Amino acid sequence: MEDEPVNIREYEEIAKQVLPKMFFDYYNGGAGDEYTLRENMEAYRRIMLRPRILVDVSRIDMSTTLLGYKMHSPIMVAPTGMHKYAHPEGEVATARAAAACNTLMVLSFSSSRKIEDVASSCNAVRFFQLYVYQKREVSATLVRRAEEYGFKAIVLTVDTPRLGRREKDIKNKLILPQLSNLDGLVSVDVGPKGGSDLEAFASQTLDPSLCWNDIEWLRSITSLPIILKGIITAEDAIKAVEMGVSGIVVSNHGARQLDYSPATISVLEEVVKAVSGAVPVLIDGGIRRGTDVFKALALGAKAVLVGRPILYGLAAKGEKGVKSVLKMLQGELELTMALCGTTSINEITRKHVQTEGEKLRSLL
Repeated sequence: MEDEPVNIREYEEIAKQVLPKMFFDYYNGGAGDEYTLRENMEAYRRIMLRPRILVDVSRIDMSTTLLGYKMHSPIMVAPTGMHKYAHPEGEVATARAAAACNTLMVLSFSSSRKIEDVASSCNAVRFFQLYVYQKREVSATLVRRAEEYGFKAIVLTVDTPRLGRREKDIKNKLILPQLSNLDGLVSVDVGPKGGSDLEAFASQTLDPSLCWNDIEWLRSITSLPIILKGIITAEDAIKAVEMGVSGIVVSNHGARQLDYSPATISVLEEVVKAVSGAVPVLIDGGIRRGTDVFKALALGAKAVLVGRPILYGLAAKGEKGVKSVLKMLQGELELTMALCGTTSINEITRKHVQTEGEKLRSLL
């Protein structure tokens, strides 16, 4: 019997072995030189933990709420596309695993399974991620379907007026399957093949004119809460609050858009301070350990979203692998909380971490 993976890194290695190179590179690659891709993870490693001792940690409560919905832990499933590249059941397997772990999944607009299929696969709270298309009725139709099938919020991705330069996809001539949620709405036939199908599709369909005024348009077509995903500055965070959104995701799109943008964990505190508690702030990008989750919570995140590790688990072992990844991260977070002397999420504070800047100042 083969050894079970004991960390996310080992799941990544299995995924690399079992997936075709084109698909693994699509999941794992970043934009440009992939500096931000590496930095998303490295920045977590430069933050140190400050444990408190002699605290009764015989009972640990990791539960939290988001927009009134209770979760077993503050670890959510991030929106990532085309799960059928990893496993034949695609997002249905991911949704079942998330439900089994009592966590919240954000379904990607580029899901390889229909909104309706995912909604009917299990009983769980889910959000829907939206892009805005040049043909606005396409986006409006997706929103209506998500609302009809019980999704509880719209997560609007706001960092993609154009697709970032993903050189691995270009080199591999990434093949884009018909996206099931776009059947009858948008064709993925991008004409003569030259590079990445995804890049060509995005350039022909996504709306580069998307701006702040369009938040009002989105609000006019749905009663669901709107969360903006892709904010990494205080200025944009303040503007988002002024626009009346219900939440913010500090995100650089998994380092797949603008290379040399900052690691998300390095700007989290800036965004948290800017919103001053007006809306919950979430974060994604670079999370590979329960200690990373703890660090994000200490710097003010309400919850974290995990993307690539979910895909590694799905590729390696299907639904079972996704469950394993989520339970692994939950277990690591619980252990970190115990060893840091915190018994609930609310007890995790800024005093439990030391950032790189603080370490340098302490040497002066």
